[in-house]
Amino acid sequence: MSFELQAIGYIRSCFTDRFGVPRQPGLVPAARAQLVLVAPYDDPQALTGLDDCTHIWVQFIFHRPPSQQWRARVRPPRLGGNKSLGVFATRSPVRPNPIGLSVVRLEGIGRAPGKLWLELSGIDLLDGTPVLDIKPYVPYTDCVPGARSGFADQAPVTRPVEFTPEALAACARFQSRSDQLETLIRQILQQDPRPQYQRPDTQRRYGMTLFDLNIQWRYRGDDAIDALVVETISEADTGPQRD
Repeated sequence: MSFELQAIGYIRSCFTDRFGVPRQPGLVPAARAQLVLVAPYDDPQALTGLDDCTHIWVQFIFHRPPSQQWRARVRPPRLGGNKSLGVFATRSPVRPNPIGLSVVRLEGIGRAPGKLWLELSGIDLLDGTPVLDIKPYVPYTDCVPGARSGFADQAPVTRPVEFTPEALAACARFQSRSDQLETLIRQILQQDPRPQYQRPDTQRRYGMTLFDLNIQWRYRGDDAIDALVVETISEADTGPQRD
């Protein structure tokens, strides 16, 4: 049995590289995105009533997954890459069908001549992600008291994040990317995007791309992580092409 699916739109996100994307939605509330609808789905009538919702489900195709070949067992980052589970017991992007599902906050609906989009926050979606469907989040049925997950029953431990004076000055200088740039970087790095099977190297500088910016930080501490220290924020050599 086969089905043909069409994208109803795509994501314009602050995350332009897979490294640093939150591992779940809602972990980085300051992460913003636009869900841009494409014809023929960019009909305002299709969104009638949606502005009464605070949150929506976004069904999407994993964009630029680490592999196109699905595996029956995978090693979730949450378990440090040291333990394997069945793919259907995880949220791994390496699946038989690379379909993802995220609940995100709906901040508003944008309209311009020839363009219709949703403003989203708390996203875990890479720039360019194709979107298959949108559904309203219904609290009385979608929130299940007492539900549990075998391998991710607790929220992840967050790490303290500090900024050098140079990095703070850069946050102010690059406010055109986001008026919450410092908060956004702090919330991302609090989740410690380093692969959990890697020990932090205090002699190494780590980096990620956010918008068209190169964010570089280091770990402070030896046996345990005292803090992640953002050292520099600069424009990347080549930024993403945006509408």
